[in-house]
Amino acid sequence: MDLSNLKPAAGSVKNKKRVGRGQGSGRGGTSTRGHKGAQSRSGYKTKGGFEGGQMPLFRRVPKFGFKNINRKSYQGINLDTLQLLVEQKKLTAIDKKVLFENGLIDKNDLVKILGRGELTAKLEVIADAFTKSAKAAIEANGGKATLI
Repeated sequence: MDLSNLKPAAGSVKNKKRVGRGQGSGRGGTSTRGHKGAQSRSGYKTKGGFEGGQMPLFRRVPKFGFKNINRKSYQGINLDTLQLLVEQKKLTAIDKKVLFENGLIDKNDLVKILGRGELTAKLEVIADAFTKSAKAAIEANGGKATLI
């Protein structure tokens, strides 16, 4: 067997019914479109969501709220996670590249350091944002919290 002799299974492919080929075919005249109306004409097309004149769903359902296009979404990383990372990898500095390599953030995430947990290591942390408690905890151990 090769590509030159592949065929579909028997009976799986049927010819399209040819309508509008005269009265003798049994499908002439209106060609299965019925009488009059938009759907019987050539070039007929409905608008997306059209429900035959009934009020469409997108107009029946009430709308509320909005999406703020200027919203910045941060990926939160806690101090206990940083401490664990330092213990496992023996690091002195943590930035977005290190967090990405260890699977804690995605490539284009904004990073915010949060204050949960204990941090005992002297650490230089470079991130997009810090909470007050996280910044205080990093600097209390002689570390440095740098904003990007």
